[in-house]
Formats: sequence, structure tokens, C-alpha cells
Amino acid sequence: MPLATAVKVLDKKLKNKQNNGSANAPESSAWEIVKISRHPSRPILQDYINLIFTNFTEFHGDRYFSDDKAIIGGFAKIGGHKVMLIGHNKGKNTNENIERNFGMAKPEGYRKALRLMKLAERFNLPIITFIDTPGAFPGIEAEERGQAESIAKNITEMASLEVPVISVVIGEGGSGGALGIGVGDRILMLSNSIYSVISPEGCASILWRDAKYAPDAAKALNLTAHALYKHNIIDEIINEPEGGAHDNYLQTARAIKKSITKNLCIFNQVPKEEILQNRFEKYAAMGKFTSVTNIF
Repeated sequence: MPLATAVKVLDKKLKNKQNNGSANAPESSAWEIVKISRHPSRPILQDYINLIFTNFTEFHGDRYFSDDKAIIGGFAKIGGHKVMLIGHNKGKNTNENIERNFGMAKPEGYRKALRLMKLAERFNLPIITFIDTPGAFPGIEAEERGQAESIAKNITEMASLEVPVISVVIGEGGSGGALGIGVGDRILMLSNSIYSVISPEGCASILWRDAKYAPDAAKALNLTAHALYKHNIIDEIINEPEGGAHDNYLQTARAIKKSITKNLCIFNQVPKEEILQNRFEKYAAMGKFTSVTNIF
């Protein structure tokens, strides 16, 4: 099906759902939310920079290899707060997507992100990360330059940063590519975004050896904001307009700004020792389970 036709079909389904209730409702199917999160007109990081932040000063390069345009970052201000802003950045059209590698960062992108995080720590600035990627770039050249190592190092270093980190999932949060800038003290998600260890298509190809089972995989993966909130993986859901973020950029941006500024205020008087301890406890608690032995 041509892309333009597919978009029209998706928009029609969304409008039909609005007649029966909000597209943000928990009962929206996981696969429907996956499709909304990938909508070609969905706002990207550059849109939010213009609508939410002021005085953005971009930094380039990782000081090792090159400047990866799939991740951008720099100093910015939001609601009177000075912050370091870092995030995945997809394109608005085919040429921009190719230039930015569809938001799939290479090792130099994650090393640039880490450089900026360390700079923020030096100036005692909170860090805001925006997550929107199908995953880290899996090409041979990325592997040769240490893709796995760069992501692992970012996760390790983020765990010990002495400044607050707020992460916002605005579209796709895919696998290690998302985690490379996603170890936050507060994890926020737009209501029609997704966050998962693998894409539904990838999961279906592994489990059922057929990508057509992606809708079933999406449900099983618990990748929606409501499912992740229920399992204490994320901390807050930011509601989108009824048709999705692409229907009203300004309304979505206002909701994100309100949530970020509210969470920044939480950390105003929190000592760094307490930030580190809370972060440790937050991630140490994930994945725990209990089992009960039948004694009868």
C-alpha cells in the first residue's frame, strides 16, 4: 500500500475511534498506538525545540570521529530553567530522514550525548532527553566503531550523573538505542508513544517467523504508555490531542512543557546524594518478581 494511502487509512481509523472515545484511552490497541507513534507527520525534536525551549545553542561532534545528526543537543532554557537538551531527531521528509539516518544513532551520536551530559554535570544543569528512535543503527560501520560499547558506557555513566535527568519518549523508544539516552530519574511518555526492547515486527519475526504477527507481538510486549506505567517502568503519561500529536503540535508541546517544568521543580531542593540513591533504587526495583510455592 502506498504511504499516502496508508496515512489516509490510519487517519480515518483515528477519527472513527474519536467518535467512540479518545484515542488516548488505555483500551486503544497496542498496534494502533504503534502506528500513531510512527505517523509521518508526528512532531519531532526540532519541532519541540521551537515550541518549548528558548536560547537553544547546539553543540556538534563527539571529539573522536564525527558529528552524528541523528542526535542533537545543547544548552537551552525552559520556563526559566537552564538545561542541557539532548535527543534523537528524525527528519520531516525523505532527504532529512536520510541525513539524520531516520533517528538511528551511531556510536559517535551516543558519545556526543555523553560529552554533553558530562558538560551539564560540570555546570550543574539538569538534563532533558527526548527519545524518538526505532533503535540504534545496526550497520557494520557502527559495530566496527563500538556501537554496543558506546550505549553500555552511556547507561553506566548516566546511572552516576550527579544532576537530575528527565527523559521524554515522544515517538518510538526502541531497544538500546533509546536506553543510550534514557536512564532518567523521571521517565515521561506521550500517550501514543511506545517504548520496548524490540520492535513488534522484530519480535514477531523471532517468535513466529513471520512479521504479519506484529499486532500480536505489540500486545505481548506491553510497549504502550499505559502498560509501562502500570508496571512502574515510566513515571508519567502526557496526554496527546484526541487524534494524536500530529493533529495539534502546539497543544502537545504545551503539555510536554508543563510536565517537564513541573518535574524540574521537584529536583530544586533535592541533594545530589538523594538523587543518586533514588535513581539506584528506581532501576534496581525493575524486573523484580515474587513466586509463591503451593504448600498444600
